[in-house]
Amino acid sequence: MSNKDKATHEINKLSKRLHRQVGEAIGDFNMIEDGDKVMVCLSGGKDSYALLDILINLRQRAPISFDIVAVNLDQKQPGFPEEVLPTYLQSIGVPFHIEEQDTYSIVKKLIPEGKTTCSLCSRLRRGILYRVAQELGATKIALGHHRDDIVTTLMLNMFHGGIMKGMPPKLVSDDGRNTVIRPLAYVAEEDLIRWAEHRQFPIIPCNLCGSQENLQRAAVKEMLQGWEKKQPGRLDNMLRAMAHIVPSHMMDRELFPFQTIKPTGAPFAGGDIAFDEDEESCAPPPATPGVIQVIRKDPEVV
Repeated sequence: MSNKDKATHEINKLSKRLHRQVGEAIGDFNMIEDGDKVMVCLSGGKDSYALLDILINLRQRAPISFDIVAVNLDQKQPGFPEEVLPTYLQSIGVPFHIEEQDTYSIVKKLIPEGKTTCSLCSRLRRGILYRVAQELGATKIALGHHRDDIVTTLMLNMFHGGIMKGMPPKLVSDDGRNTVIRPLAYVAEEDLIRWAEHRQFPIIPCNLCGSQENLQRAAVKEMLQGWEKKQPGRLDNMLRAMAHIVPSHMMDRELFPFQTIKPTGAPFAGGDIAFDEDEESCAPPPATPGVIQVIRKDPEVV
């Protein structure tokens, strides 16, 4: 097999994997339903480009009918190439809306020079996108967060917030009017990087605001990447763990009645005897009784 044939084979494998994973996430969490109008939030980065690209392809062979509208929020950052996204979206024939809001000036006014602006910027952006979704009649808001984002957020909240909370694949927003979905929930970031290179998306830099990177998130991400390099598959296992929670072996008294439990004389499915600490892997099987999935409403991201 020639190098060209090998490269084509690898890209085909990547394409199938990405579309399968996105399709599985949509199905597992009932993200998109017949008649939906999905608002894909397009930032100009690799993740949102890939999300839009894959959803367009999946729609062509989906057993349901749904519409797609791409939305970009032009936050008036200096040097933002405002012609890039309209030109790209027109070239692929996707309906789109560019919302112009000068949040850059607001953030710069409120955040001291040298401090990270990401948190305030994110909150402002989220509120605007929720409003735009209502104005456009969108029934779902699709964001480009992937597997690595979800696991990183879990670790950030544990380390700095003292709470086990991540990014759920689907949630109802605090305003009670919007449903947010993350179809890339099962997708690894490295695959998105390769896909963006293959598809040659016109990437817009994410540092136009001049803000320093969220150092806590960067540190956790670097740690996770180191773990994955030493033991491939660890991030997948962490993501899988988020979907297989055993309340009796945590410490949340709202999820399990620790104060009132008593011996029953019968083993508890999913209890401590279900795991062998000497085994390399002690993850419970997907359908183990006593293992539940917990998704809390509209979690804030650290």
